[in-house]
Amino acid sequence: MIGRDLKTMLFVPASRPERIPKAIASDAGAVIVDLEDAVPAAAKDSARDSLDAFLRGHDGALIFVRINARGTAGFEADLALCARHANVVGIMLPKAESAEDVRVVAGAGKSIIPLIESARGLVALNEIAAVPEVERLSYGGLDLSDDLGLEVNTGAAEMVMDQCRYQLLVSSRAAGLLAPIDTVFPVFDDEEAVLSRARRARNMGFGGMLCIHPQQIAPVQAGFSPDPDQVEWARKVMEVARSGGGAFKVDGQMVDAPVIAMARTILERAEWGFDK
Repeated sequence: MIGRDLKTMLFVPASRPERIPKAIASDAGAVIVDLEDAVPAAAKDSARDSLDAFLRGHDGALIFVRINARGTAGFEADLALCARHANVVGIMLPKAESAEDVRVVAGAGKSIIPLIESARGLVALNEIAAVPEVERLSYGGLDLSDDLGLEVNTGAAEMVMDQCRYQLLVSSRAAGLLAPIDTVFPVFDDEEAVLSRARRARNMGFGGMLCIHPQQIAPVQAGFSPDPDQVEWARKVMEVARSGGGAFKVDGQMVDAPVIAMARTILERAEWGFDK
C-alpha cells in the first residue's frame, strides 16, 4: 500500500546513496531513488550495487525505486533488487505502455506507479490503471511531449499536456485509484512559481507532484493543501450539516448533498493530503 499523503515525491539518484538519508529526513512525502534517467548508462550497474548496499544497511529506510523501463538492459536486475528488499515500498515504472508491462513488474510484490510517457501509454491508460497493483498514475512530461512532437514551453504544448492530465485524472477515478501525481517542474529557485504550478495541478484534481530538488518541497506541499478559507468554510458546512435537515445556506451559498460532500473532501485533504 503506497499511502495517502504523497503531495511531494522527491527524486534522488541511485548513484548518490549518501543523499538518500538526507532526502528521507526531509519533509518529502516519499523518496524515489532513481535508477533510470538520473544515472548514466555506464554507471547503472554500480548505482544498482550502491543502492543494494544501502538497503541492506538501512532496514528502516522506506523508499520507492524508479527502475529502468521494460525491455532495457537493466530492467530485470532492477526488478530483482526491488523484490528482495522489504524496504522498497513501491516501484515507479517508466515508459509504461501496456497492462502487460505493469503485470510483469507486479511480480516483485510491490505497489506500482506507472509513468505514462508515450502515446501508446495514453491509449492503454485504462488497462494500465486496472492492474490491481497500481495505486496511482503519473507521467513524464518531457518524454511525453517529445513522443507527441510538442514544442515544449509553449501555450499550445501546455494545452495538449492538459488533455493528457485529464486522461490520467479520469482513468484514475474510474479505476478507483488515488489521485494521480503531476510531473516534475524544472524550476526550483522560484518559490512562487513552484507554488503556482502545484496549486494549478491541485485544482485539476491531482494529488501531488514529483520533485527534483528539496527546495520544491515546501511550496508544493502548500500548493496541494487546501487554503485556510476553504477549510474554514468546510468546517462551517459540516457543523450545520450535522444538525440534519435538507438544503441550507452557509455564507450566503446554498448547500445541499453535493456541496456537503465537497466540504467533507476538503477537510479530508487538509488532514491527509489531496488523495480524493
